[in-house]
Amino acid sequence: MSYPADATLGQSSYPRLTRSLSAVESWGFGLTAHISWTALVPAIHAALGSQAIFVWIPAVILGMLLNYQVKRLGMHFMNVAGGTPNYATKLLQNYPGLARYAAIGYLLNWVSYLAVNTIVLRDLIKVNMEGLGIGCPDIFLDIGFTLLPFIVAFSGTRALSILHLFFVIPAFGLLITFCVQGLGWLAFSSDSPGFFPSNWSSLSFVDWAKWFFFVTYATYSCETASSFVADSRHPTQTLRFLDVAAWMMPPIFLGGSWVMMRLATDPNLKDNAFMNLVAASQPFWGKSAAVSVSFLLVAACLLGSATVVSNCPRILYQLALDNHVSPVFSVVSRRGVFVPALTLTLVFCFIYLIWGDVARIVAVGNIGWFVSFMLFHLGLWLRRDRPEVLFPRISLGILLLEAVVLVVGGLAWGWLNLLIGLLFPIGVMGIDAVVRRVNFPPFHPNWWMRRYKSRPVVIIKDSVVLQVSILIFLLCSAVGVGWLFGIKFNKVASTGGENLFVVLLMTVAFVGVAIACWTSLPQVVAIAEAREAAEHLFTVAQDGILVVDDRGIIRQANPATESFFGVNPSELRGNHLSKWLPALVYYPDQWAKRSEQTLLRNGKNKILEVSISDRPHQDFQEYVVILHDITQRKQAEEILRHSEAQLRQEAKHLASQLVQSEKMSSLGQLVAGVAHEINNPVNFIYGNITFANQYIQDLLSLLQLYQQNYPNPVTKIQEKTEAIDLNFLIADLPNLLTSMTVGAERITEIVLSLRNFSRLDEAEMKAVNIHEGIESTLMILEHRLKPKSNNLPIEVIKEYGDLPLVECYAGQLNQVFMNLLANAIDALEEAVENREWGVGEKALPTPQIRIHTKLTSENQVVIRIADNGTGIPEKVQKHLFEPFFTTKPVGKGTGLGLSISYQIITQKHRGTLQCISAPGQGTEFVIVIPLNQQAI
Repeated sequence: MSYPADATLGQSSYPRLTRSLSAVESWGFGLTAHISWTALVPAIHAALGSQAIFVWIPAVILGMLLNYQVKRLGMHFMNVAGGTPNYATKLLQNYPGLARYAAIGYLLNWVSYLAVNTIVLRDLIKVNMEGLGIGCPDIFLDIGFTLLPFIVAFSGTRALSILHLFFVIPAFGLLITFCVQGLGWLAFSSDSPGFFPSNWSSLSFVDWAKWFFFVTYATYSCETASSFVADSRHPTQTLRFLDVAAWMMPPIFLGGSWVMMRLATDPNLKDNAFMNLVAASQPFWGKSAAVSVSFLLVAACLLGSATVVSNCPRILYQLALDNHVSPVFSVVSRRGVFVPALTLTLVFCFIYLIWGDVARIVAVGNIGWFVSFMLFHLGLWLRRDRPEVLFPRISLGILLLEAVVLVVGGLAWGWLNLLIGLLFPIGVMGIDAVVRRVNFPPFHPNWWMRRYKSRPVVIIKDSVVLQVSILIFLLCSAVGVGWLFGIKFNKVASTGGENLFVVLLMTVAFVGVAIACWTSLPQVVAIAEAREAAEHLFTVAQDGILVVDDRGIIRQANPATESFFGVNPSELRGNHLSKWLPALVYYPDQWAKRSEQTLLRNGKNKILEVSISDRPHQDFQEYVVILHDITQRKQAEEILRHSEAQLRQEAKHLASQLVQSEKMSSLGQLVAGVAHEINNPVNFIYGNITFANQYIQDLLSLLQLYQQNYPNPVTKIQEKTEAIDLNFLIADLPNLLTSMTVGAERITEIVLSLRNFSRLDEAEMKAVNIHEGIESTLMILEHRLKPKSNNLPIEVIKEYGDLPLVECYAGQLNQVFMNLLANAIDALEEAVENREWGVGEKALPTPQIRIHTKLTSENQVVIRIADNGTGIPEKVQKHLFEPFFTTKPVGKGTGLGLSISYQIITQKHRGTLQCISAPGQGTEFVIVIPLNQQAI
């Protein structure tokens, strides 16, 4: 996993960096540092002689270790552009100032490399042209060679990478040949001065530090391929090339230096790169040495410049994304051009050129470079516990060595150069701070984004005129230049003419590519992109696309046609389309532009919408046929046409459910209201019966006292006593009061049952006693259980288990009990009325309803309500819970009771409701609901 800083913090650019480079193209950039050895080796060998090898050996070892470490970091930061300096910012994320300094120091050294290459090329051309008597102002050559790689870079990365790869392969091959062939000549040739020198000169630590500081310019930069990981199509392969680059360092840096040490020994050669390399290669290359060396030097300069304009913008781009520099440098054009970053790089190049001193440019640029790697190794030590860090202890040792080399070697190159090199990155950081704060539109990314969004892709309508004009211009220029040089060559005998030819050849190649990048190449790219887009659409289109000729013969078919016809597209070619679509007979010009055709495949019909292009091609008659499968659309239309009745039926069903639910709700409210209204007078009556009984007992006691004390009442009292049958009244009045008490108690029980059944105060889910709900329902239905004139009494057998309180919607569950018990009573009454009772050996003498409850081990409450009626046929059982299904006569049932009960149990209580029945064996309904609804 990456650090938090790995997130994109900078402003979003348009578009983002795309992976457009092949792995081979990124490898080419990774070989630039190896070729740059040709420019460094003469200076160190002129100063140290045979002792130079002791500077190269440790520098190569440290460079190889660096490559392996950068590869490991690249695998971790796979989407980070710019390579080593931007890995350093990740390692030093807790020290943003040091991170920014390290990246900018690295960047400035690469920029200085371009300025040095420009000066070297300028001097090389001037020397050769002066031999021909041709003069050229320095400023034109400086500006020309500086702008040349930028012109290509401003047109896009691909052209520059291909141009670079085209020349880096022969240049690197020639360099390897020089090293290997030179070592072989030293070891085996009879003319060899010997493989080893006869004596070794002494080397002081100051000289060693000075030149170690110098050669790291090449040995530390062999990791350049990592800069292109973020826009490589195969980033892993790009990073693996760092291993190859590391193992190419010994044969080139050590082997080549050994050849130079043994063969370029003339002190008059001084530090001239061309003369030293010619002297070293002439023994085994002979006359071709000068031309080969010229090619190597020119390739090193031009390829190095191309790498600079490719590498530096990526460094600035990633720094902007990570918020280390102004967000404007994160802007990328549609073609992948880093315009603001390239512009800043160009400005720095001209600053170095104005300075003009190669030695000072190298010294100052290398100081920031060297400090950048010191901070890189410091970051490795600080992050030593991270898996992406290799050799943390070795990194600490290298850091200490580099600190000593910076002080000793830097001072050896001059304290002023050391001071300027240390302060230059700080000055650039100050410039960046100004860019961030100045309210100048081009300094802000939004200005560039608007330009890229609004600016159309330029495509010249009549590009043929432009291409022919450019071709005429180039041919005339080539003939003119060739004629001019021919005259000069005839007048001046110059042995260096072929060297100038090599310089001109490579320069013209770069110029030609630059011209193409700004003229014909954009048109070629636009055409290629349009073709790729068309081919992509043809390939990925979901509709079938056929190209037929004027006779209707299929010439091309896209992959989607296989899903239509079940035939590989290649097998369609050469056949008439009517073979699969019989209605499309004759020729395409007679077909309807848009029609619906039926395709029979695998016994199933497919309906296709067929569209045909309205005109043939300008050069040959060709038609494009587009097939669109509209089978599902047609089926959907058919379903829609037949769904209206179904929707009406469902609407009726829903309406009936709403009516039934409303009726049950109204019934519950009515029952609750009646129960409440009855409860008050019943309580009044029931409460006063006790007092009335007491009062009557007191009056009867008083009457007895009168009978005892006045045994012979007057005539009127005796007559009244006989009339009211006083003895019977005294005997029956207590019985009357007792009967009234029983009636009041019965009314109280009925009221309580009505209240329990309605459950208006329990609309939400709560824990209740299920048995109370069953008893209340039975109380309400008790009048139907008693015997009537033509019916037998219905016996209710209660087998209640030990149930705890059950979480449920009590009122709705009572509604289910009411429906199931009422249906059971209806079934038993219907059997008695139809005189079916008592038929069969297992028939019971008395109609029965059995109610059984229990709690299972899975905390499921099971309620069984069974009757011993005639049962339900299997074909009827399948429809029991369907809305509006009923077997009762018209007017006796709606067919919604069981349907609503099923919904209450399954949807409201997440349980099951099952019917178990067989003809002649009764019917049983099984309710299973969870004990605790909240636990589900």
